[in-house]
Amino acid sequence: MLLTLVLGACSRPAGGPPPGERVVPVTVANAQRRDVPIFLEGLGTVSAFQTVTVRPQVDGIIERVFFREGQAVRRGEPLAQIDPRPFLAQLHQAEAALARDQAQLATNKRNLERYELLAQRKLIPQQQADDQRGLVAQGEGVVRADQAQIETAKLSLVYARIVSPLDGITGIRNVDPGNLVRATDTTGIVVVTQLDPAAVLISLPQDVLTQVVEQQRRGPLEIQVFSRDGSAELGRGRLEVIDNAINTTTSTLRLKAVVPNPESALWPNAFVKARLLLTTRVGALVVPAHALQRGPNGTFVYVVGSDKTVQPRPVTVERQQGDLVLISKGLQPGEGVVTEGQGQLRPGSKVAARPSAGTPDGGVPEGTGPGVGGSPRTPTP
Repeated sequence: MLLTLVLGACSRPAGGPPPGERVVPVTVANAQRRDVPIFLEGLGTVSAFQTVTVRPQVDGIIERVFFREGQAVRRGEPLAQIDPRPFLAQLHQAEAALARDQAQLATNKRNLERYELLAQRKLIPQQQADDQRGLVAQGEGVVRADQAQIETAKLSLVYARIVSPLDGITGIRNVDPGNLVRATDTTGIVVVTQLDPAAVLISLPQDVLTQVVEQQRRGPLEIQVFSRDGSAELGRGRLEVIDNAINTTTSTLRLKAVVPNPESALWPNAFVKARLLLTTRVGALVVPAHALQRGPNGTFVYVVGSDKTVQPRPVTVERQQGDLVLISKGLQPGEGVVTEGQGQLRPGSKVAARPSAGTPDGGVPEGTGPGVGGSPRTPTP
């Protein structure tokens, strides 16, 4: 028995840890105070800022089409030409009627001058002069009607040349040259869509309504738009309007943002991810989200002591933002928390600490990512 104990003692390496005190390699980051931007993230749909279906305003035959499908056009740029000859004929007819009626009016005015002079000398009845005055007033009305007919004919000539109502991109042409178009047509000649700026419609849970309204009163709120997988930023804009009703089916609130789109990275009806910069939390105490654990008594972190042992510490989480967790209670700035390797830890375990990747000093990572980080892990028993 004594020989066995002596041999066991001799077989233990000098200076090695006793059984049950294995050193666990872990990754550690320090709790730090930092200004953290607070985002609200939701799904969005790109919408054209303006969309106009270009329809004819007069009836006629399409003579020419000036645009190519998918072409960028400017406001006032010609798109199509309707045969103008019928409207020119109407204009000439109205001008002729105006000349005739003006000549008749001039004759009636000269007669009125004579009749008034004769009526003053009692050579003709006053009624005859009054009747002539009525003819002059009637002629003046006819002349004004002729002038209106001329304006209508000129307007029809303007409408015969169809122009773009806005700066945008033309869609697929619906009418080819040679076809008869009417002002009552519903399909239109082409749809012109304004892409710069673009509108983005975002859905958020209705619970954030109070926060959004409160922050919007303080000033404009920035919107960041990302591709559907969140890998690329497509643009930044400003929140323009909060919808005036909650969607009762989905319990979501709809927001509209306007985003500059000079490179046409945003296309109508495309699905995107969007996040609203709500505010910036100044001087928040943060740790990486991977440090947070959940247990029977709530959330906690493993804190590394000066003796290289770890102890679980209950913490109160204010919120999780991206890859960071904002701690409101339970930690002090500078304390080291375990971010990887928690599954092998027990209270009092000795650890060999190494800093988190990208933070040589063991600090909190800088990036927060475009989205909300994963949920905290539960330690393995």
